[in-house]
Amino acid sequence: MSKQINFSERLAILKQSNVMEKLAEIKHGVERETLRINPNGTIAHTGHAQALGSALTHDTITTDFSESLLEFITPPEANVETTLNQLQDIHKYVVENIGQERLWPMSMPCFLKSDDDIPLAQYGTSNIGKMKTLYRQGLKNRYGSMMQAIAGVHFNFSFSDGFWEAWIEKSCNTRANKETISEEYFAVIRNYRRFCWLIPYLFGASPALCSSFIKGKKTTLPFKQLGKGTLYLEYATSLRMSDLGYTNSEQSDLRICYNNVDSYIHSLHQAINTPSQKFQMFAGKKDGQYQQLNANVLQIENELYSPIRPKQPANPLEKPSDALASRGVSYIEVRALDVNPFNAVGIEQSQFYFLDVFLTYCLVLPSECMSDNDFHETEQNLRAVVVDGRNPELRLSHGGQALSVKDWATKLFADMEQVALVLDEANGNQLFSEALALQWQKILHPENTPSAQLLETLLTQGRDNGALGVELAEKYKQQLLSQPYAIFDHQEFEQQAAESIRAQTAKELADDKSFDDFLSDYFSDLQGAASFVQAKKCLT
Repeated sequence: MSKQINFSERLAILKQSNVMEKLAEIKHGVERETLRINPNGTIAHTGHAQALGSALTHDTITTDFSESLLEFITPPEANVETTLNQLQDIHKYVVENIGQERLWPMSMPCFLKSDDDIPLAQYGTSNIGKMKTLYRQGLKNRYGSMMQAIAGVHFNFSFSDGFWEAWIEKSCNTRANKETISEEYFAVIRNYRRFCWLIPYLFGASPALCSSFIKGKKTTLPFKQLGKGTLYLEYATSLRMSDLGYTNSEQSDLRICYNNVDSYIHSLHQAINTPSQKFQMFAGKKDGQYQQLNANVLQIENELYSPIRPKQPANPLEKPSDALASRGVSYIEVRALDVNPFNAVGIEQSQFYFLDVFLTYCLVLPSECMSDNDFHETEQNLRAVVVDGRNPELRLSHGGQALSVKDWATKLFADMEQVALVLDEANGNQLFSEALALQWQKILHPENTPSAQLLETLLTQGRDNGALGVELAEKYKQQLLSQPYAIFDHQEFEQQAAESIRAQTAKELADDKSFDDFLSDYFSDLQGAASFVQAKKCLT
């Protein structure tokens, strides 16, 4: 456990040469989600293009909930420009191979007729492929497909082993290993949760949505109408992160603990094994097909909605929590970023440098364990900012004390400025301080936030959110088509596609058990297996 030393003392450790030099080894990866749309702005119903390879086994191009919801993945890299160039290359190859379709440039989806207008992702006939589709069928039944059509950007972040060796020796007076590294990552996660409201304030870009998204749903949010079918909230930052978006009321009573890796895994297992009366209605088969993986609050661990996750790359069929238990935390996944609609690839360079500063600050600042009340406070702050973050009257709760966004941010930015200077020196540039200064202007001038800029565009031009999305989608398609490849090339992507298709075929040929037996074996090490077996008796 870290010694009880204050921020200034920990910052001094960060400045020590053998620690600071390792900050240049921070790595990032990006996972960007985007809907395929037709030229008129409706969701594309075509299947995953053959040229894009197998969504089951491709390393960089896959699908998320829907066959129409693409996900692009970059490998961990220390150089920000390399990651952005890789992401641009993936986008370029995709738009070259989806005909007249475009990539939707916003987090909230385009016009959707109904849940059935959103096709589930398909992964072939292997057992693992069928399981992935069944999981999505369960999500559709539980929450509806509209919510699952929302797109975001996930930012993967890791310190190097060399950094952990130097940092943990100095700050914790012990050696770096999977346990101590995991402890430090969970310290980062707890502080991130405390200050997470800042991310949608600075980068939220979904203050408006198509009215089709909430058709037939009850909401108490005071929406205003614009154009033919756009709804918006005057001070909203990220409707994607609101109760309309990535939420699960069934999860509201769960007590997921972020105090250490063991408590996190234990509380996650409890969630996976907690029966849900509500989801029991989807137990059994309908027309001969399962409707979900099981009737518990969470079908699998990925169903837990969280603005940040501890991660460890999993082996084939290995559960994420088993990977964490076996090998500890390898990186953290920031999940609170909206798609940046003002950038062709959904994220811009300055966001990387700011997040490096923010997450390093979350490490340097002492991070006490969180009580249920502490966690509840962070949730309430996040919910307030996503729907009302630019309201000058908004007050957040900091240890029970009411603070304005500006007052709290002033303290955070003053501390982060010191961290940014260390990162500047470690990397031989001023990009971190410049990124921080750019975001500070959004605190001083809320009209500079992407949510305000997007809303101002819509209101000034009197146009619908969907019309702007179609315009930007076409603009970015032409921009991507005109740019040369920077890291990858067309031939390399063709080779990846072919190899992924062969890998999927191999998985399908290697199956030696029925889908029922495969599922039973997969859940056999969980108490929840009993609920699956019981459901199986009822449905056969």
